[in-house]
Amino acid sequence: MCQATRDILWEQAKNWIREQNQCAGLVLRVGSGQATYHRYDPTRKQHLINYGARMIAAKHQPETAQGWLSTREIRSRGYFGGEVSVLNLLAHTCCHEFAHLLQHSAGQRHYGSVHNRHFYEALDELHTSGAAHATRQHLSEQAAVAGIELPGSAFELPNPVQARQQWQVGDAVRFGDGRSKKKGEVIRVNRKTCTVLVNHQSRLLRYRVPLQLLSPAT
Repeated sequence: MCQATRDILWEQAKNWIREQNQCAGLVLRVGSGQATYHRYDPTRKQHLINYGARMIAAKHQPETAQGWLSTREIRSRGYFGGEVSVLNLLAHTCCHEFAHLLQHSAGQRHYGSVHNRHFYEALDELHTSGAAHATRQHLSEQAAVAGIELPGSAFELPNPVQARQQWQVGDAVRFGDGRSKKKGEVIRVNRKTCTVLVNHQSRLLRYRVPLQLLSPAT
């Protein structure tokens, strides 16, 4: 994903990006957790895109892929024909984070206004221009060379009604990973999430957690 982002997305856009900021650079890395994001360091004038290894793993299974924004974007905006697959999800994730880079370069990323109109204009353009498909093709080719399987066949996503029926008020659950792993009790089952009460350092905190990201606490 790092290579595809640099070779396809950055290569096509870097001249325009450097017209806005002539010293702009790009650092790409893979983190061990789930966090996937774009950040900009104004001191070094560097854009950073981090892809979480556990995010990649989560997007290999329909049950855990369903809770991600990238899945909803592919389906609701018709990216890649609206088909959700491992290959489509990972290619779109590259485009999603790069759209944040373009949004920032255009001066249209603001506190409290991240996934705004300007962000989706940039993301739409990556798909309509062919950059997203080129990224998808690059990922597929490089995975084949490395002997990594990236299925391109569409997922059959879980039925949301069945997902809701899995949880009941009072169930002990866990969510998150690594240092952010939490355990708590379901106090409300919503349409797409559960409200979970977590006891943290003698304080009771409430979290709205996507149904697919919950597991029974053991």
